[in-house]
Amino acid sequence: MEILSISMDKKTLNQLEQMQKRLGFKSRSKMLRSAMQSLSKDYEGMEGLRGDVESVFVVTYPYRQKNRVSDLLRGFEDVMRADLHHLHRGTCIDIFNLETDAKTTKKFYGMMKSSKAVHSVSYSVVGGMHGG
Repeated sequence: MEILSISMDKKTLNQLEQMQKRLGFKSRSKMLRSAMQSLSKDYEGMEGLRGDVESVFVVTYPYRQKNRVSDLLRGFEDVMRADLHHLHRGTCIDIFNLETDAKTTKKFYGMMKSSKAVHSVSYSVVGGMHGG
């Protein structure tokens, strides 16, 4: 096994250690490997999309980042069939229903997943084709 050295701020390290304890991982390394496998599965699922796609995304972010997330959404208005916004204790929870082609769905996912303003992104494909 390869050994990696990573940097993270104290707050993130504390979160990592708390999750490790709560989820029962014996080591941070094992937990990070599991997280990487989960991210890889999400990525592979997204990469397998073909043709027209209908999907639902759940995006969470701090309320103070609302304007940055709104900026990310520009350009997707014409493919958004529904959206729901909820504020819970300073955290925004948005649910987006997109109906578009696979390429645009992948672009939306990539922008949300890579944004520093966003805490989490999950998705479910409710219509479309998976192919290889």
